[in-house]
Amino acid sequence: MAPPILILRDIYLTFGGTPLLEGAELSVSRGDRLCLVGRNGSGKSTFLKIAAGLIEADKGERFLQPGSTIRYLPQEPDLSGYGSTLDYVEEGLDPEVDSHRAQHLLNLLGLSGAENPERLSGGEARRCALARALAPKPDILLLDEPTNHLDMPAIQWLEKELKDLPSAIVMISHDRRFLENLSRATVWLDRGQASRLDKGFGDFEEWRDETLEQEKLDRHKLDRKIVAENHWLVHGVSARRKRNQRRLGELVEMRQQRSQLRQATGDVKMTVTAGNVSGKLVAEAEGISKSYGGPAIINDFSVRIQRGDRVGFVGPNGAGKTTLLGILTGALKPDHGTVRLGASVQMVTLDQMRESLDPKITLSDTLTGGGGDMVSVAGKPRHVISYMKDFLFAAEQARTPIGELSGGERGRLMLARALASPSNLLVLDEPTNDLDLETLDLLQEMLADYQGAVLLVSHDRDFIDRVVTSVIAWEGDGRWVEYAGGYSDIQAQRRQNAAEERKATGKAAITSPSTSSSSPSSTSRKGKLSFNQAHALKTLPGDMAKLEREIESRHKTLADPNLYARDPQAFDSAACVLKAAEASLAVLEEEWLALELAREEIEGGDG
Repeated sequence: MAPPILILRDIYLTFGGTPLLEGAELSVSRGDRLCLVGRNGSGKSTFLKIAAGLIEADKGERFLQPGSTIRYLPQEPDLSGYGSTLDYVEEGLDPEVDSHRAQHLLNLLGLSGAENPERLSGGEARRCALARALAPKPDILLLDEPTNHLDMPAIQWLEKELKDLPSAIVMISHDRRFLENLSRATVWLDRGQASRLDKGFGDFEEWRDETLEQEKLDRHKLDRKIVAENHWLVHGVSARRKRNQRRLGELVEMRQQRSQLRQATGDVKMTVTAGNVSGKLVAEAEGISKSYGGPAIINDFSVRIQRGDRVGFVGPNGAGKTTLLGILTGALKPDHGTVRLGASVQMVTLDQMRESLDPKITLSDTLTGGGGDMVSVAGKPRHVISYMKDFLFAAEQARTPIGELSGGERGRLMLARALASPSNLLVLDEPTNDLDLETLDLLQEMLADYQGAVLLVSHDRDFIDRVVTSVIAWEGDGRWVEYAGGYSDIQAQRRQNAAEERKATGKAAITSPSTSSSSPSSTSRKGKLSFNQAHALKTLPGDMAKLEREIESRHKTLADPNLYARDPQAFDSAACVLKAAEASLAVLEEEWLALELAREEIEGGDG
């Protein structure tokens, strides 16, 4: 194992009240891929800042190998004071680094370098900060929520860039798929201490649950032992004074040990306030189009959304997801086509940028509307402090201005306010930003049980797969297509479409005199397969294996005898995806067989 180049040892930090860090430790070696996980408020971002040398701990040791370089990506980068995005990125370069790399990275991330930092969107600012962090290829790269405000193409580009980077990486992210694809070890920050698992995030949650269960068992055993010793203290014999004094001392130690145990952070108590039952139809759009003076953002799109549907919207930033969402909910008018909303629709919206939160208003006034100490939840009054605790806020935070809350706390506050309002239509624009993984699990479960309709905009591939029943995806040039299932299902169906196109192209090549060089007989005359045919013959077995795994997974899902009764839409979605995957597999098998026969004919002819 390579020696560490960064060590945090016995780190303590307190901001008043319960210590945030109590003896936390971290070790980073060259080439490490660590993900730092933990609940909102556990101190992940603070711990990362200590690693970056931006915050000094109350106690403990930080060692950085001399000559090693660190770059840190904050959650909310500050680009003020720079004339352009290129100026911001170049200012972070070491003298020996080629300045062209800054421009190259900005271009890859969709920026020219001439943008005014004061006019950037959240996503553009994040991409600019990424270019600054990646440009010098540091020894250690510290990333705090790098996928926030990035679209799927940018996230997939970032994954590839980080995989190819020689730097050691420590990352904080709520994006499960991102962590699973990149991490090789996991550091769990919990109740002030850091525990390390030398496996990637994919193995973490099972390990965490086993650890908490063992901790619960150990605490129960300690409680029972204290009860037994207390009983001895009251009713036991008084003989052998020396032994009794020892047992009394042990009892005092056990009580002290029990009092110092920090309980695991509770879970958010997330319950949506149901509104009136809407009609079966929630929204229907026919032939809608929209542009803003240039190319169409939406071109001749139709869709019907019904009660119980959970629809995801995916596409790159700027494609028009928010515009399409606004038209479907009646907030915007289409240039052409019609939109009809169903009867008795009660809509609650969670906006992406938390723009409806006034940073000067207190947490309590945000929930109550500034009208006293009570908040209406599910039609019943509740004291605001009690409701705050459901979302893991402490009582003393009631008078805290919103501007002083962390990103995760603002995300939980938006959920608390949205879920208190009666609704039968939830419109969620990037709800996963800044939320910890446990809260995302609970949000997913709540949405699965929600009786109304859900419209969800997200770049979190795993969350979409877990939540939605269908996806409306951008296909370019203002074209939007609805797919059954989640994001992974889109990929499978697109592969099927591509395979069918390849099959059609292959048939045309065989039958058309002008392209007869692609046919098996012509390849035999030429003595070898074409480059495209050889590449397809090599890659098709892997594509077929993926489809076989997909088919096996869907068969297992449909084997649940209670699935249709419990969730008929999930059953229909799984059946639809299964049918598409089986059809795609048949196409690929035919294509592979034709190419394999051609190869054998060529090799036979050569013999």
